[in-house]
Amino acid sequence: MTISNQKAFDSILSMAQNMLRLAAERAQSPVTPEMIEKELTKLSIMMEDDFALVDRDALVDELIRRSSRTVGENATLSSGEDHVAWLDAERKKGWTYWQRYSEYMEARIPWTALDALDVATDEVLSQLEDPTREGAWDRRGLVVGHVQSGKTGNYTGLICKAADAGYKIIIVLAGLHNNLRAQTQIRLDEGFLGFATIADADELPAVGVGLIDKDMSVRPNAATNRSDKGDFNTAVAAKMNISPEQRPWLFVVKKNKTVLERLLHWIRNRVANHVDPETGRKLVTNLPLMVIDDESDHGSVDTGEDVVDEFGNPDLEHEPKTINRLIRSILHHFSRKAYVGYTATPFANIFIHDRGETQEHGPDLFPAAFITSLAAPSNYVGPGRVFGSASSTPEDLPLVRPLSDDEFQPWMPPRHKNGYRPRWQGEDRVPDSLAEAIRSFVYACAVRKLRGQGSKHSSMLIHVTRFTSVQNAVVNQVAEYVRDLKGRYTRGIELDNLEASMRTEYQETFLPGMQRIRSALVEGEALEDFSWADIRAVLPDVLSDIRVREINGTAKDALDYAENDGTGLKVIAIGGDKLARGLTLEGLCTSYFLRTARMYDTLMQMGRWFGYRDGYLDVCRLYTSQEMVEWFGHIADAAEELRQEFDNMVAAGATPKQFGLRVKSHSVLTVTSRAKMRNARAMQLTYSGDLLQTIVFPNRKDDITANFKATDRFINALGPSTDLNDQHFVPQGQKWNGHLWRDVPALSVISFLRDYRTHPASFRIMSPLIADFIEEMNKDSELTSWTVALIGKDAGPDDKYRKVGGSSVNMLKRRRTTEHADRYSIKTLISPRDQAIDLTEAEWKAALGLSQKTWRNDTDRNEGKEPPSEPRGPQIRHILGEGDAEAGVRARRERGLLMLYLLDPEGAEVEELKDADPVVAWAISFPSSNSERRVSNSRYIANSVLWGGLNEWVD
Repeated sequence: MTISNQKAFDSILSMAQNMLRLAAERAQSPVTPEMIEKELTKLSIMMEDDFALVDRDALVDELIRRSSRTVGENATLSSGEDHVAWLDAERKKGWTYWQRYSEYMEARIPWTALDALDVATDEVLSQLEDPTREGAWDRRGLVVGHVQSGKTGNYTGLICKAADAGYKIIIVLAGLHNNLRAQTQIRLDEGFLGFATIADADELPAVGVGLIDKDMSVRPNAATNRSDKGDFNTAVAAKMNISPEQRPWLFVVKKNKTVLERLLHWIRNRVANHVDPETGRKLVTNLPLMVIDDESDHGSVDTGEDVVDEFGNPDLEHEPKTINRLIRSILHHFSRKAYVGYTATPFANIFIHDRGETQEHGPDLFPAAFITSLAAPSNYVGPGRVFGSASSTPEDLPLVRPLSDDEFQPWMPPRHKNGYRPRWQGEDRVPDSLAEAIRSFVYACAVRKLRGQGSKHSSMLIHVTRFTSVQNAVVNQVAEYVRDLKGRYTRGIELDNLEASMRTEYQETFLPGMQRIRSALVEGEALEDFSWADIRAVLPDVLSDIRVREINGTAKDALDYAENDGTGLKVIAIGGDKLARGLTLEGLCTSYFLRTARMYDTLMQMGRWFGYRDGYLDVCRLYTSQEMVEWFGHIADAAEELRQEFDNMVAAGATPKQFGLRVKSHSVLTVTSRAKMRNARAMQLTYSGDLLQTIVFPNRKDDITANFKATDRFINALGPSTDLNDQHFVPQGQKWNGHLWRDVPALSVISFLRDYRTHPASFRIMSPLIADFIEEMNKDSELTSWTVALIGKDAGPDDKYRKVGGSSVNMLKRRRTTEHADRYSIKTLISPRDQAIDLTEAEWKAALGLSQKTWRNDTDRNEGKEPPSEPRGPQIRHILGEGDAEAGVRARRERGLLMLYLLDPEGAEVEELKDADPVVAWAISFPSSNSERRVSNSRYIANSVLWGGLNEWVD
């Protein structure tokens, strides 16, 4: 599409979107295809010249796609301490920067997303202080988004509104590398400044919002530019004079010691207008400051030790680490300031000590004022959808192509040194699995070209080593393979066998994969399939367009998307750390990822493949190791657990300082880097409010038999059971298969747990420790009486009944997720409804009410499109522990729920389990509790708020 055609398309799209919004409001119904046709017909008369330049069918498709999008609800924990409410409709009148940014975004995102952006930025801005408020004030908060979900767009909107409101100095801390800083500057040139900040240019051309509003008098000032060396420097600083009457100033700077020291020096010597008579500190009292900290978990967190003394008081002489110290010092020189951290991985931020403060640098960056959790739009594809969560299994992950170790390790071992030379079967070439991934990218580019997306960017990511010398060897091998493909298809030399194998691969693997992805993940889009003949016709052109680029600290290659806007860049990007965090790969289709970082936040941030893939999600593929699939699945669960706890606390009206977070630990993964966890002590653990389920089992027959016999003894001792359908309340339409025992003494459950052998790799489920915890809770008369359920599979054609303890039950089938030599691992054990076993009707309804209240309609959390129709586990446990006065439900902390299952050893597909006894699995649901009882476990980490004893909400 030419630039003029694109302009016409965007212009019509923007107008049509606004007309459809009004039409839908008038009709009080969702947008229909008939509405779209009607409004486009009106526009075709009004905008006849523009319509002559565009494809009407493409317009219809885009409007249908946009009309089907929804956005979930955000959630905010906030503190009203020293805060004056100020943001209302009257205050927002006449705001210029937001108005033009909103108009600029109309053509780029669905109106539902634009409305959500307006709401979210209002929510965050309202938590900050009115910049016109006199006196000293300080607000610090955190916005938690999803990886690659549009955080830059969100904080650009926030900056526009903050500037409209009267914030005069806006500093954006944009990553650790020049290319990421420059990328952020370009985005802010387009969304806020309205002009391209080209170094040493006589005239700065209008871009983005500057093309909508050409009024030069409202142009903000830019202290930095979009060139690679455009960061804040002393030459620029010498020319800058700032006064309160001027328009706002924007600084886009790296988190770099030299740069931040320059900025701090300039603030002290050129901007400060007052000296604190008590401390002698130079202060800026006339200019309100807003600091946006992008990727605030990276580089900004103080990793120094002993920020508080043994009594929990701040050590005022503590020396924070460099970047943290400089960010805090910049804030400390302003009497009126706001700090907003943005991250998708808040694991490090929640470990910042909430009482950390020094005389010289002021308070630490703990988000004491607010934490806002942004919901994802319905077209966002994140960890929960790519890797599944506790509610979906690996078989449901059509985007992922798991690689067995022998498909990549002979070429790229997990541990190798700088200078290593990768070889495949003794030759200097890519492994077969990487060759397959490259062909997958070629098919993706071909399909996109045939769909009319040929002028859009398409990228492939290859991330297999952190060493630049090894990356260089990979670049050469990839370039040689692409050169070979191109040579054969453009010259027709030795093509027959290659073409036959690619035709088979496309027809039997790639095309069915596209259909599976559409079925599982794509909504509101009609994505076309193409025959091999169609693909074959465009292959020579596609291969000719593909470029291989090395992206690291030493390579000169850059991802020059902006320079290829008209034709679309087709690039295979090979790199390490620079590709790992922050840098956006436009149109990312294919990823080949072997990096083995072992920290939740680092791994999650490496997920460049998360984000929005409208029009081409079905051609996207991720090639990664089976172990990484397992790790990412665990991270998705950890992130969801964190969000669920957050939701419960929002419902309870808690503040960030009361928000003591517990983050899952993993046998191989650490939550975040050890340095960032210095304020996270190995805690005295409580399981209150938790669901524990066994998902890792031994694969030795002796161990399986020992657990089966322990369960046999336990059930025999329980005596007669009732039918599992004989519960206090069974919702209409539910039917159960199994047995139920009530009022089982705690001692029986404790004895069973001490008898049962959990696998050493089970990082969270350790039977003896759980038994210790129940014993501890018994001292407060909690968990003294148990409900035990033996739960079988619903009846079906593949029924397999087995007896245990004299009770017959239909065995469950659970396939293993990942091959391990020493164990049998599954994704998830229980069905969501199982935790509601034996609730009274009042309890069930109260838990359902809380589940609906905390439902956020967040696509990536696999919550479903409609509010839940049955209660969710975290809310059940909360209701049982806290009660619900409105529903007349009292707390039932004396009761625990133990759920037992038999897994069919044949269904596991594990060679070692053939002819073994049934695999006994169990889950325990603990009601929440305020008890101080704990058991020691260094595998669970808590932030300072929790171990400081400040949190009355966490159970």
